[in-house]
Amino acid sequence: QVQLVESGGGLVQAGGSLRLSCAASGTIFSINAMGWYRQAPGKQRELVASVTSDGATVYADSVKGRFTISRDDAKKTVALQMNSLKPEDTAVYLCMVAYHYGPPTWGHGTQVTVSS
Repeated sequence: QVQLVESGGGLVQAGGSLRLSCAASGTIFSINAMGWYRQAPGKQRELVASVTSDGATVYADSVKGRFTISRDDAKKTVALQMNSLKPEDTAVYLCMVAYHYGPPTWGHGTQVTVSS
């Protein structure tokens, strides 16, 4: 069974940076995409960024130019570098791994709080 462990969340002032990391463990077959979602209180979960096995990336419009996603297949990790953070980036950030077959795996999430 695959497990995802996120790290790197915390409290930061507006304009600051944080780097989130997600490590996958367990028996993993055929990872397709890896990504980060976020969910703020009272809002729906939304895609922040994702990267496929061939390196194609997708970013939410609200984070383009500020966030960068990267993955290391050998280490089974995916990272999210977040720069120029804004208060509206405050949310629980969840790591997700999607496979070619079967349902995705989700991490438990890490809290990111950006103060104004």
